Amino acid sequence: MTAAPAIDYESIFLHAPVGMCISDHRTIQASNDALAQMFGYTRTAMNGMSFQLLYPTMDEFLRTGDRIIPIMNAKGRYSDERIMRRANGELFWCHVTGHAMRASEPLGPGIWTFEDVSEKRPVTAELTPREREIAALLVEGKTSKAIGRQIDLSPRTVEMHRAKLMRKFAAATSSELVHKLVGLQQL
Repeated sequence: MTAAPAIDYESIFLHAPVGMCISDHRTIQASNDALAQMFGYTRTAMNGMSFQLLYPTMDEFLRTGDRIIPIMNAKGRYSDERIMRRANGELFWCHVTGHAMRASEPLGPGIWTFEDVSEKRPVTAELTPREREIAALLVEGKTSKAIGRQIDLSPRTVEMHRAKLMRKFAAATSSELVHKLVGLQQL
């Protein structure tokens, strides 16, 4: 009986059909071809790059990091959909999932996957960083009160941002807004 061939994990990582990276303290240590292609960089350029360059603004990078820590501490993993930025400045919706390699370091060594969901959810309106953050939380099904608690705003302020989003997306109801944010047609 012949032994099974050794599995080449490096090739699997490099050629996986979804963007992947290994990070440490929000800096990419190693990335694969799909991630580099998605963001418009070369793989070698991404290695050593801060995740900050993949966010529309520094503030969004910082707030997302603050949001990730308690969830990673509780669960050891994190997942959301957010607007990210390609090398050419184009904004797009991205599904991001991460897993901490050490439970005691939520932003320390970790494995992250990125999936471009812009075909299903195009960025169709000019949004402020705060509107992008609230839109991402609305898509998760969170209420204004829950969003306010999570990002340290009053529910009334969240409602004001939601109203602006409804105007920008020409949505008559909150349900219609969420459908438009996820790229579905209201039936």
